[in-house]
Amino acid sequence: MNHIHRKWRVPMSGALVLATAVSADQDLQNDLNSTNRVSVSLRYGLNITGKFHGPPSANFPMGSLSPSFRRTPNGDLYNYLNGYVLTDISGDAGHQTWYWGYDSSSQVNLVDNTISFYRDRMAGLPTMGDNSMDDSSRLGVELAYSYEIGTKEDWHHLRYGVELAINWTPVTLDNNGGYGITRLLQTDTYSYTPGTTPPGYGVPSELPYEGTFQGPNFVINVPAVSSVSSALPSADFLVQQHFDANLWGIRLGPYIELPLSKRWSVHVGGGLAVGLLSGNASWHETLSIPGVGSVTQSGGGNDTAFLWGGYIGAQAQYQINERWGLEAGAQYQYLGLYNHNFGGCAVQLDLRKAVFLHAGVSFSF
Repeated sequence: MNHIHRKWRVPMSGALVLATAVSADQDLQNDLNSTNRVSVSLRYGLNITGKFHGPPSANFPMGSLSPSFRRTPNGDLYNYLNGYVLTDISGDAGHQTWYWGYDSSSQVNLVDNTISFYRDRMAGLPTMGDNSMDDSSRLGVELAYSYEIGTKEDWHHLRYGVELAINWTPVTLDNNGGYGITRLLQTDTYSYTPGTTPPGYGVPSELPYEGTFQGPNFVINVPAVSSVSSALPSADFLVQQHFDANLWGIRLGPYIELPLSKRWSVHVGGGLAVGLLSGNASWHETLSIPGVGSVTQSGGGNDTAFLWGGYIGAQAQYQINERWGLEAGAQYQYLGLYNHNFGGCAVQLDLRKAVFLHAGVSFSF
């Protein structure tokens, strides 16, 4: 009898182990059939590019580079370093203007009946190009919820449903650099009526002379009778530009999920993507002119914009136990092109070809 009992002990033990394994697989399979899943993932953005664009020195006058920004009695900027010649109230009737002024008697040539004015001009804007972003902080997070609607048993147990996700990605853009500006000293000479003498000539206490827009004052002839340019040492243009933004996103769309085994599955989805971009920019520009001085301009601002588009993504999922799993994948997202001018600093952010890599954990219930 003992011999017979021993012969049955091994098969019975094997059957018990097999039954336990089948039960565990069934529990895991039941979990894979759970209709709800929540996942939290780290999300890293790729192929997000941005740039500052537009004339970098748009905040500086293109004519005279006078760092003093001198103004006439009527509040207009001087257009020369040592004076001004502007259009008067009559519109320069008879090709003459009384809206002019000068600093020194040395500018007057009594023999030729002329007055000379000079200005420090830029021969051309500095070439900055498109300052693309390559090293922005783009590591964010995403919270996703998947709800299973049904299963296609005859399609290898293919499951389908709807997914909703909320995500956040920081975006940063910086540009710091110095640029050289070619300078020219331009001297313009204007004539006046022979036999007359400009006011203030030879009387230092009456200089600088400043004529008014309304007049009437001493008139000079316009336009200039001659203009001569000569090269000057280059000016330095220093640019500091910064842009920070938070990109909040929502994506909603259908998905399909194909089980590859009792633990592995592949998930594919796509649909609508909406973004809320909240950004701020600041800029600081300094123009330094050798032997003259420097001018500094700065500014900035804030902006919020809604962006619309779509997404498509795929991920692999591994079920650790009845509730917990791991997942990793990639998403392509289109949110269009963002443009905004922050008080003199124009920013462009390209979100048309963004790719996000993500990895995280999931909980099924």
